[in-house]
Amino acid sequence: MNLAGAPISWGVCEVPGWGFQLPPERVLAEMRDLGLTATELGPDGFLTPALIEEYGLSVAGGFVPVVLHDPGHDPLPGLPPDPPGMLVLAAATGADGYDTRPVLDEKGWATLLANLDRIAAAYGRGASLHPHVGTMIETREEVDRVLGGSSIPLCLDTGHLLIGGTDPAALAAADPGRVAHVHLKDVDASLARQIARGELTYTQAVRAGVYRPLGQGDVDITGIVSGLESSGYQGWYVMEQDVVLSGPGDEPVHDVRRSLAYLGVG
Repeated sequence: MNLAGAPISWGVCEVPGWGFQLPPERVLAEMRDLGLTATELGPDGFLTPALIEEYGLSVAGGFVPVVLHDPGHDPLPGLPPDPPGMLVLAAATGADGYDTRPVLDEKGWATLLANLDRIAAAYGRGASLHPHVGTMIETREEVDRVLGGSSIPLCLDTGHLLIGGTDPAALAAADPGRVAHVHLKDVDASLARQIARGELTYTQAVRAGVYRPLGQGDVDITGIVSGLESSGYQGWYVMEQDVVLSGPGDEPVHDVRRSLAYLGVG
């Protein structure tokens, strides 16, 4: 399997005030020392392809939150014309963070779906939509509407899908050809339910440990990977365990090592 890391597993996030942000050199060195050969880029400007190459890694893709639903905004000019790796798009609300989101009206839906088709036409399978908590595409109904109303490939994020109410294993089994990129996350389902009930914000749940090392949560990681491999999937599996760090003494690398051990790597 094509396995990559991601800066969010080291607490590096684009959300202002998320937590302590480790320097890129430490993140890349720890990825390299774990035996990883690729990474996603993380927040805009955190990593560059040149710096990644210095540590012997390649670029698997980049997560890009972009407003897709605003009829007065054209998202295409703001997208990189030749991205290194997969362009992983999230349908951003236009506000910082993922704790609240507006309701999308029919005009917004029509705009979003049309923009997704424009992006699919421009990038082919080089771009994918990432259903994500706190964005315009979060719930099972919204995921289904994208699947039925556009041609954009998907980034199958096993954690965000579960939190949003979609069974990632069932989705992968039903339409494996739609999956162009994978974020492997494991989730504590009891905390996920607290997000759904409004008892915790998304950020509070991440701080509480809603994301677990692979194999220690409630997502059928083995079944998802096995099913995708059987279907001929050849894209990246990006290990992600979103965390919020309190300072430089935190050691998120230990959980990444646990996830690698679960996958039988390292």
